[in-house]
Amino acid sequence: MLSACASGGEYPSLARRDVERIRGIAEPVPAQAPPPEISAPPDANLEERLASLIEQAKAAHERFSSNRQRTERLIAAAAGAKIASERWSVASVALAELESARSNAMIALADIDGLYAAERVEHFQAESNTAKAIAHARDTVSVLITEQDSVLAGLRRRLAG
Repeated sequence: MLSACASGGEYPSLARRDVERIRGIAEPVPAQAPPPEISAPPDANLEERLASLIEQAKAAHERFSSNRQRTERLIAAAAGAKIASERWSVASVALAELESARSNAMIALADIDGLYAAERVEHFQAESNTAKAIAHARDTVSVLITEQDSVLAGLRRRLAG
C-alpha cells in the first residue's frame, strides 16, 4: 500500500521558493546611554502607608502570638483523637484562628508587594530609594510571616498525626 503513494506522478519541489527568501538589511539598534541613577527620597505619604502596613502586620502577629499557646494546648489535647471528634474539632478551630491572624499579615504583605511592583515598573532600570524603602518594609513583614508559616506547619503536622 505504501508503494502506491511513492509511485508515479508529479510532486512539488521541496526547494526554497522566492517568497521564502529573506530580503532586506538588518541593522543593529544603536547603543543607548544607561539611565541616570534615581535618588529621590520616598515621599511622606508612602512612608506613612508603609508604617501603617507594617503596624497591621505586627498587630496580626501579636494576635497570632497570643493565640499560639492556647492552640498548642488544644492540639496536644487532641493527640490521638479521631478526625471530627470534639477535641479534634476544637483544635481545628483554634488552628483556623491562627491562620486567620496570618491572613491579616498576608494582606499587608500583598499591599506592600503591590507598591513595590508599581515602583519597579515606574523605575524599571534603576532601583530607587523608594523601592529600597518598600523592599525593607516587605522584608520586615516577610520575617513575621515566615515565622508564622513555620509554626502553622508544625501544628498542622501534630494535629494530623
